[in-house]
Amino acid sequence: MDADIKVRYSDKDLEEFRVLIENKIEKAKQDLELLRSSYKNDGNNGTDDTSPTFKAFEEGSETMSREANTQLALRQEKFIRDLKNALVRIENKTYGICRVTGNLINKERLKLVPHATLSIAAKNMQKR
Repeated sequence: MDADIKVRYSDKDLEEFRVLIENKIEKAKQDLELLRSSYKNDGNNGTDDTSPTFKAFEEGSETMSREANTQLALRQEKFIRDLKNALVRIENKTYGICRVTGNLINKERLKLVPHATLSIAAKNMQKR
């Protein structure tokens, strides 16, 4: 058996990924709060949304914008959940292991997509 085959990332690598993921979670939470406040009108105590207006197009645009922000907020919540799941995998020392092939996911991929659970090879197999 070849001794060069890595079964998991080292504790040092896992710590590096943990810091990266925690930073991404903090940024994602800030972005989520911005999105939430924009579709809830939290920051505006004015009467813009209560005064009678006859600007149907602007109201429709505002409604579409709120719906888009709601969808973005849902995606952001999923992203945060996926990042938190990655932290659990770090604690379990299973982080960075492809769930299809069982091989290590490329370190560069994990830096770009830290919540990835599939290697590029496994992703390509899924597309076929």
